[in-house]
Amino acid sequence: MDTYDHYNVVLFILVLHGIGTLMPWNMFINAQKYFECKLNITDPQCNRVDHLSNETLTGMNLSYKEDFLSYLGVSAQVPNVLFNLLNIIFQFGGKNLTISITVAIAVEVVLFIMTIILAMVDSSGWPAEFFYITMATVVLINIANGVYQNSVYGLAAKLPMKYSNAVVLGSNISGAFTSVINIIAIALSPNLRVAAIYYFLAALLILLACFDTYFALPLNKFFRHYCLQNEDAIAMTGEEANEETEIKTVNNRPNLSLYWFVFKKISVQCFNVFMVFFVTLSIFPAVHANIKPIDVNFFGDQPTTDKYFTAVNCFLVFNISAMIGNIFPNWFRIPSPKYLWIPVVLRVLLIPFFLFCNYHPELRQWPVIIQNDFIFILGGIVLGLSSGYYSSLCMMYAPRCVPPEHAATAGMMAAASLVIGIFGGVNFSFVLSWAVKQNWF
Repeated sequence: MDTYDHYNVVLFILVLHGIGTLMPWNMFINAQKYFECKLNITDPQCNRVDHLSNETLTGMNLSYKEDFLSYLGVSAQVPNVLFNLLNIIFQFGGKNLTISITVAIAVEVVLFIMTIILAMVDSSGWPAEFFYITMATVVLINIANGVYQNSVYGLAAKLPMKYSNAVVLGSNISGAFTSVINIIAIALSPNLRVAAIYYFLAALLILLACFDTYFALPLNKFFRHYCLQNEDAIAMTGEEANEETEIKTVNNRPNLSLYWFVFKKISVQCFNVFMVFFVTLSIFPAVHANIKPIDVNFFGDQPTTDKYFTAVNCFLVFNISAMIGNIFPNWFRIPSPKYLWIPVVLRVLLIPFFLFCNYHPELRQWPVIIQNDFIFILGGIVLGLSSGYYSSLCMMYAPRCVPPEHAATAGMMAAASLVIGIFGGVNFSFVLSWAVKQNWF
């Protein structure tokens, strides 16, 4: 059996799936202005309002757009976390993960088509219904994405270490890609509704490519070699399982003792995964995107600075840095699994660094200690590089802490730790926003 990935075909397919796992979230947050526009029934960019009387306009509730991102975050992250965890236990599609991945992608494709159709219609007469349909769509997409993301990491965990990193790399390429699209949209100042349709079409095409390429994997000799190797390892264990591996099955599914065994082996790496993403999402994007320039003419003049500062120095800088950080573990892996927790925990110091930048200048009560925009940008580079590098190491180390037959389960647990870290970080960012408004200094 071939043990060499010719032309890195499997590697590139898993990078593509990494892009696919975060594409729904990235596209929805990049379309924030579109959704706020659609929920503002008086905005002619997104709605046709000439058929509505002044009395009707006055009576309509326009409050949905005020906290749209908060609603979006809860609607996206809660089902994503929940179904990441449930998929570890129930493995909805079975051991080969094919049903889990293909059905999840198919559901996301259908829902994105529905989202594109909603963008094309005039919803000015029913903004409340549009809001609830959108939130329901986000919930369903992230239920499917929770299963998809968890299964992809489980699949990659069966392969050599760099293939788990390929999925992480893909997720950061997804962020960089949407950041570039966002800057292009700002430069061209397109109609918000048309721009949103292009966002959703891009996500749809990526998901269709993921669906298509998944079926190429079983045809690859390299991929089949490692899948068969895992299946043989499970079969060989059977009734001969000793106390260490605790291999028992109930209705062909691992019992709780197996999950406990795997979790004990990878608990430190699960903590590392959680901590990397908790710190990163505490800062990015909620805090990072609300840091204003010290020099109002940073890009040459104030209007240009206001237009591009966040898009370039927050989203683009972070996502490009994280993508580069993902690549480094292919060349060197320092520190070892035993000591990785030390730099991961030290990253907590990045939180006060960004809070002492010019974050929420109009509301903050804390002093602004970081008075140089280039130091702030350097901090963004460090945040991105360390996030990409350490997240890759964690996700690569976790499946190698257990016997090969349990690598997929370990990969799924690490993926669940990832989304729990994201969920915790997103919510902790609200605490940070509250804290800087308190007069403690």
